[in-house]
Amino acid sequence: MGARHPQLLDLDQLPQGQLNANLPDAFVMRVGIPHRGGSLAFHAFNEGYPAMVSANAFWLPAKGKFIVPAASNLYELDFALDSAGFTAMNLWKHKGRQDGMAGVFPWSYAQYVELASSVGAAWWSQPDLCCEPEIATSDDEIDFRIRATATLLEGTMRVVYAWQNELAKTCSANVVANLIQPPVPIIQGWSVDHYLRSLDLLQAVWRRWEPWVASPALIGVGSVCRRNLADPDHGLRAILGALEMHRPVGARFHLFGVKGAGLPDLLALPWVASADSMAFDFAARVRAHRAGHANTMAHRTAEMSHWMRSAGQRIACAAANGRFTLEVQ
Repeated sequence: MGARHPQLLDLDQLPQGQLNANLPDAFVMRVGIPHRGGSLAFHAFNEGYPAMVSANAFWLPAKGKFIVPAASNLYELDFALDSAGFTAMNLWKHKGRQDGMAGVFPWSYAQYVELASSVGAAWWSQPDLCCEPEIATSDDEIDFRIRATATLLEGTMRVVYAWQNELAKTCSANVVANLIQPPVPIIQGWSVDHYLRSLDLLQAVWRRWEPWVASPALIGVGSVCRRNLADPDHGLRAILGALEMHRPVGARFHLFGVKGAGLPDLLALPWVASADSMAFDFAARVRAHRAGHANTMAHRTAEMSHWMRSAGQRIACAAANGRFTLEVQ
């Protein structure tokens, strides 16, 4: 157990041992939705697909603030909120320093925590800095992003704690816990060693905030989009094998942007709670272009169903082969 955080002086009025996510036993495959509502969200609701939504979907650059609709069919979904780290890093790389967190995000800690507490997400991820090769081109850059991700976790925890502490002056601990929940922390990197270092830094930050928060129930694994499966250093299988040996007791993992081909590897591991993918939308653009027709909303929703059906078939196949014993959602 790490040293108690200097801010945690009086926990009498605050909720303690808070979980950052309430997870079903079943593996959850989330489909990425790039909007704060609309036809894709409506289709996902009709089909019963859990979803992942980027914070960027709610951001209005012209006004420098998040727009949270009073009503949206997105609110009927089981959806999680991603911090849009890849989008933010691309924006920073092409346009330079931004006005928000770490000079990379366009929004502040307070704006992001307020969004996360307003939209009714099942869970929300801390802001993180991705490490895909097109963004981070050297070990020094990757190391900076790993350390910065841990620093962003500390900053986020400080804001959540301060807001809960203020609410506790007039609300019960149960109300406070329901209004503002702790984030899902993220590990980043490209190779096995990077992820293990990131996990060590994450735990060093998190332990300083116990017992206000419980050990993380869910941890996100970033920068796995389009990742090779078999490479011994940076392949998904190697990374999962290392995480299995080093994961905190009781923690499960969410993988951001995983390939459909990697699903059988995830399903063999009960400690992998979920994954998400927006590959259907890329496929929709490519197939519409090749076929010479418009990428209509009807085409995009059909591609969503096609991708999720394929994912479901991979899940069913893994279960039939005895590689997955949990109930399939």
